[in-house]
Amino acid sequence: MARSIKNKELVDVRLATNYGGWMYCEKCNENIGYLCYSTYDKLELSYKCKCGNHGSILLDFVDSNLGTNCSDELITVNNRLCCPKDHEPLITLLENKITHYEMKITCKSCERIYQKIK
Repeated sequence: MARSIKNKELVDVRLATNYGGWMYCEKCNENIGYLCYSTYDKLELSYKCKCGNHGSILLDFVDSNLGTNCSDELITVNNRLCCPKDHEPLITLLENKITHYEMKITCKSCERIYQKIK
């Protein structure tokens, strides 16, 4: 079922589809990762691509829950950053294409807000 977007701010980045799929740097057009369609409620991401470009994403939905901050770390399963509670994939960031990123992502099922900085 399609979700209604509340906020969608893309700066120097584009998505393959409306609110998920492959993510591309707008400067070099390189694939920088993959955002899973149905497992997140909110994403705040800022990144620096290896080409030097800085970009950011803010996405959330009309039916998004506020979420609860937590200190738990995302787990990695097959190069995907996943919720440690249910092991659902949330996002893949291609670290060989990104030199730095800061991210907050809210898991739709457990409603926890996970933070990661690299």
